[in-house]
Order: sequence, then structure tokens, then C-alpha cells
Amino acid sequence: MTLKRTMVYAEADDLAAIKAAAAREGRSEAEIIREALHLAALRVRRRERPLGLRRFHSGDPTLADRTDEIVRESMGEDT
Repeated sequence: MTLKRTMVYAEADDLAAIKAAAAREGRSEAEIIREALHLAALRVRRRERPLGLRRFHSGDPTLADRTDEIVRESMGEDT
């Protein structure tokens, strides 16, 4: 992995939290910041291709209308 240098501005409280986490975990502050940037990039990255989820036919024409009820029942909640 090639690293590039950049400059960011951060709140003093956030930097203090990063410094404390780095000391507690025995990691560098830069490592924690790189991990946070990576997670943020993954969260906002758009998919290049659709997920390709398969469709199915349940044969039950009322299924879509009853999904809330089915979920509540599966969670042990009364309808």
C-alpha cells in the first residue's frame, strides 16, 4: 500500500481521544487515523456493480402485505 501525505483539521477533543486510544492500544496515532479514514471511505464508496440479489416467488400473494406482522411474530412481539 502506497501512503500519501495530506493535511486535515480536527477538533482538539477528537485529537485527544485519538492520542488516548493510541496509548491505550499500543498503536500509533497515525495508524488509528488511517483506519478511521479507511472505514469512512468504505462507508461512502459507491458500488461499481449492483449486488445481484436473486428474486424468488413465494407463491403467497399476501406475503408483501404481511411482512411487518411476520417480523414482529419472529421477534416474539404481539401483533
